[in-house]
Amino acid sequence: MINNNMTLLVDSNQIETIIHGDEFTFKIKDDSHFELSSQTALWRMTLALDSHAQILGDGFQMLAQTGGRIDQPHPIGRCPDNNGEYRIYPIDAPQRYYNYLVIQTNQDFCLMGFSSCQRFAGYFEIEPQADHYAITAYLDGEELLTSELTNRYLESLVVIREATLDAVFSRFSNAIARHHTPCAGTHAQTPVGWCSWYAYYANVTQDHIAENLEAMQDAFAEIEWVLLDDGYQAHMGDWLTPSNKFPDGIDAVIANIRAKGKKPAIWIAPFIADKDSELLSNHPDWFVTHSDGKLLKAEEITYGGWRCTPWFILDTSHPEVQAHLTSVVRKMREQWGVELFKLDANYWGTLKGQRFANVTGIEAYRMGMEAIRRGAGEAWLLGCNAPMWPSLGLVDAMRVSDDVERFSGRFEQIAKENFCRSWQHQRLWQIDPDCATFTSLPNQAAEYEAYDFHRNALLASGGLLLSGDPLPDASPLAVSSWQKLVLRQSQNSANARFDDLHFHHATLTLNTKETLHCAFNYHYNGAQTLTLQSQVACNWFDYWSGEKLNSEPTALFELSLPSGLAARSLISRAI
Repeated sequence: MINNNMTLLVDSNQIETIIHGDEFTFKIKDDSHFELSSQTALWRMTLALDSHAQILGDGFQMLAQTGGRIDQPHPIGRCPDNNGEYRIYPIDAPQRYYNYLVIQTNQDFCLMGFSSCQRFAGYFEIEPQADHYAITAYLDGEELLTSELTNRYLESLVVIREATLDAVFSRFSNAIARHHTPCAGTHAQTPVGWCSWYAYYANVTQDHIAENLEAMQDAFAEIEWVLLDDGYQAHMGDWLTPSNKFPDGIDAVIANIRAKGKKPAIWIAPFIADKDSELLSNHPDWFVTHSDGKLLKAEEITYGGWRCTPWFILDTSHPEVQAHLTSVVRKMREQWGVELFKLDANYWGTLKGQRFANVTGIEAYRMGMEAIRRGAGEAWLLGCNAPMWPSLGLVDAMRVSDDVERFSGRFEQIAKENFCRSWQHQRLWQIDPDCATFTSLPNQAAEYEAYDFHRNALLASGGLLLSGDPLPDASPLAVSSWQKLVLRQSQNSANARFDDLHFHHATLTLNTKETLHCAFNYHYNGAQTLTLQSQVACNWFDYWSGEKLNSEPTALFELSLPSGLAARSLISRAI
């Protein structure tokens, strides 16, 4: 028995285990020479658990997380790491839980998690035994030969047990910070802004940006950041060349944003290029290849991309590629005045293939991100569609869910994705729960009940607050919901803390007198009644309408939710 009263089996003739408190660091023994496979075992742990124990496991990339019971795990999002499109590992292989695995027992919460990700992705597998569960920690060594490594240290992981979910994540965050110092933006004022993507998608024009800038007054006056998303560029990879929808140039659009007193932000997908880009045409030797030297297309080994495919992958281990990334971002920052970079399709920067240097995909990705940071200086870096743990210490903010769409199923999906990762907010980075969208489009519309769930989910998640609606056409619901979300943000931009892995109830202290209570039901749940609690007798109010809900001050309040998708948010206000 060792550490936290659990059985841990460490048995390797090739890998040394260094134990310090609750952290395990792994090092290749000096006289060991072997290939680090994609299933390099580090240790094995056994736990006596109820088969109904709730679990939460992360994914390698943004769209993958796993929840459910230990005997019946299920994907939380649309795109598990091993589905038919992403293919990060075989679809018929045992379920992998990348980065961390949390198990809710009858008494406490147990977390196993990798506290570093410098070169290798780490993951866990669960195997049921006769009277217990065996959990094995692995590294994906990407078939590197240990004889070629100058640094023989691998990665570190921790095993933590605590009475509350928040306490587990707090200790885990501290362990990660010892290896990956959070970026400066992690603890800065949380951005409130507008993003062009969910209003206009790739059809965005120069006039759209100008029209929305004019609408940023009255109800939307609190918008500080304006994010020009995908669609402005001539080709993927040619970020300094505008499409014909921006005849005055992107620098002029950025200047107009600044002239209106707003902070400009811009979208780029720094590690990809499409087949018609000048970047690929002029520098084919800058791209990742197969072993035979043929250029690698993303679709040949993973999801090919959402538009302008096929995508080719920049080799960020190449010094000239690093210099190029630094130069592009520096021009946008210093000459154009961009203050936030939304970096999308980051996952593709980790793809395995032949590179200039003998490094892992994760090392190459981190090299590319460091090159971007050199160009960005103190500007914000927001990761999106990113590899989660390989991005530690490299971004100020991180999208933690799928794209929002205006229908109930997607609102529910991204709410659960955000809730599962909301603990990372202002610990690892600031989370981006994706945009607030309450105005229906001709081809994308939802009922009031779905929009109501969406706004309550954003209220609980905290993090970046970005409107995704076309502001000149904003509905009355969009206006009133936005104003109340901004009010919450101004009081406390932290995430509400959930009690357990069912994600039904979360609380957040807003100020010395008020506490926010958020309650959720999901499509698979029957009607339920939750008992909300305050430390003292107080009055209770509906967050959105302000209606007082009690007749006499009380410390306990029973809240009923109907079956299916539903949410309510209340304020308890001390007298």
